Amino acid sequence: MPKVKGLAVARKKDQRAQRTRQIIQGALFSLIQEKGFETLSVQDIVDRANVGRMTFYRHFDNMEDLLVSGFEGLRASLKERQRETLSDSSSVDDRVFAFSRELFTHAKEHREVFRVMVGGDSGVLIQHLLHKLLIELLREDVKATGSPGNANSIPGEALVQFIAGGLFGLLMWWLEGKMRLPVEEGNSIFRRLAIPAVRPTRLRVSPSST
Repeated sequence: MPKVKGLAVARKKDQRAQRTRQIIQGALFSLIQEKGFETLSVQDIVDRANVGRMTFYRHFDNMEDLLVSGFEGLRASLKERQRETLSDSSSVDDRVFAFSRELFTHAKEHREVFRVMVGGDSGVLIQHLLHKLLIELLREDVKATGSPGNANSIPGEALVQFIAGGLFGLLMWWLEGKMRLPVEEGNSIFRRLAIPAVRPTRLRVSPSST
């Protein structure tokens, strides 16, 4: 009985810690919309979140660590969607890049925050994090559809870098565009451009060059 009670207490502590992290992250995103990231301080965050500085540092090392943590949920969600789809027995066209719709949906839901975050001094870090996430996801998809090929084939990593750069640029264009295309149309444009690149079975998948 004491063991069960201990597990219940630990679970409550984990849930409380998760809620606290979410509150602090929410304070960050709301303040970014108002002031941008560069002018913010830890004090601004704790005041908005109504928590103490000790609580902040219990969960995050600094402001940059807090900013990076904002990608944890997105990464987990996209990876889960990718795992579910790659294990499906449907056609390659249906399985490949299945995470992209969720990416566009997330970007739309956080359009204003995202646009502010990719600008200013924080933009370099955010763009690096997003580009790294896209490469990680695309590498898995390309490996799942590629084959050893021959000496004249396109290296799989080259294709990963190419599609990641294109997806990043398209996502930025879609967010900034005056046309305000729907999620489905933005995602469709990406898939129509990217899927033909992985249809040939002439990809030489090489070790990642990180």
